[in-house]
Amino acid sequence: MNWKPLSERLRPEKVEDVFGQDHLTGSKGILTKVIQNKNFYSMIFYGPPGTGKTTVGKIIGKNLPLGFELVYFSAALQGTQDLKKLFLRAEQMKNYGGQMIILIDEIHRLNKAQQDVLLHHTETGIVIIIGCTTENPSFEINSALLSRCRLVIFKKLTPETIIKLLNSAINKDDVLSKIEIKIEKDVLQIIAENCEGDARSALNLLETLLETADSLEKKILDIDTLNELAVLSSGRYSKKGEEHYDLISAFIKSMRGSDPDAALFYMVKMLAGGEDPKFIARRMIILASEDIGLADPMSLVIATSAFKAVEQIGLPECKLNLAEAAIYLSVAPKSNSTYKALNLAEETMKNNINLEVPLKLRNPVTNLLKKMDYGKGYVYPHKFGGYYKTNYLPDEIKNLIFYVPSGNGREKPIKERLINLWKGHKDYEK
Repeated sequence: MNWKPLSERLRPEKVEDVFGQDHLTGSKGILTKVIQNKNFYSMIFYGPPGTGKTTVGKIIGKNLPLGFELVYFSAALQGTQDLKKLFLRAEQMKNYGGQMIILIDEIHRLNKAQQDVLLHHTETGIVIIIGCTTENPSFEINSALLSRCRLVIFKKLTPETIIKLLNSAINKDDVLSKIEIKIEKDVLQIIAENCEGDARSALNLLETLLETADSLEKKILDIDTLNELAVLSSGRYSKKGEEHYDLISAFIKSMRGSDPDAALFYMVKMLAGGEDPKFIARRMIILASEDIGLADPMSLVIATSAFKAVEQIGLPECKLNLAEAAIYLSVAPKSNSTYKALNLAEETMKNNINLEVPLKLRNPVTNLLKKMDYGKGYVYPHKFGGYYKTNYLPDEIKNLIFYVPSGNGREKPIKERLINLWKGHKDYEK
């Protein structure tokens, strides 16, 4: 028997059956038009897991005109030699008037050299590519390749959409329809809120719960049964699905409060629950600037390095990198001066949107601009040891101070230096 999981059994075969992507697969959606008009071009499908990217790619493959062929390529499992074989066959097809479309799953896993080769064959029209990725294409895909593809963004599925999908599965799937178990509405709500918008995850979780409950001869699938089965990796089913947000909040607040033990506890709990380590690392990068800043500038370096380590190493080894960064950020001196300075600068800009750059700070790149006094009165600070006291802000806000050092950690000497430099000009002692 060729068994397939529920998510595969119910994989849509028509574009109109795809859930939650009406802007792409609705009657006026761009992908609907692509299929209807048989006008195929290279595209990058970007969106969270389980939103239909690969599914739509395969649907396109079933609606190709004569002479076209769609080939599936997994960047996680296949390599350069496999790509070369595809290119060779694509060239042969082209010679006979055919066209190959390569559906590249996890295209962000291709290295730079592989992407460069792909770029060449895409430019010459040998192949058309449909790349699927959960990672931001701006960071993970070569700009030259990205510029030659149309970016198609898939939205994260809402809990409401997931519930509709689950109800459809219960009614349509031949296997599930034979399991005589009553499912409470709260159970579907909990699955929808715990699957992070991933249709594949939601469907497979529903199937696992029903099959397990059936084997235990349960007649009803309710919240008590969910907690008894404890299928989720976190071991907890929340009616509101708030644990994801609670844990990251506790993690951040523990580091902000300089408690490395609590930070480590919440970090390992998130990882045990299946949290993406990149998400944890990104939040540490934000905290490094928001809550530590120049009190310890190395915090940003440490946090950014941890993110890079997570990308290059992955689980489980990257836990060590995350732990080192979490401990460092926890024990670092704290300051939100950078955060406050940014907010105040943005607020001031919004309230003074028409303020102009002082003439002395403008670059007199032509004789006409010189005659208009561009650059007149500007003094090169290095002639005076790297500092010259003057107004650099527009005159209307010349006395404003955005950045006020806290005096904690390395901000203490920064504060002392600013007080000495700007004494009588700006009041950094307030």
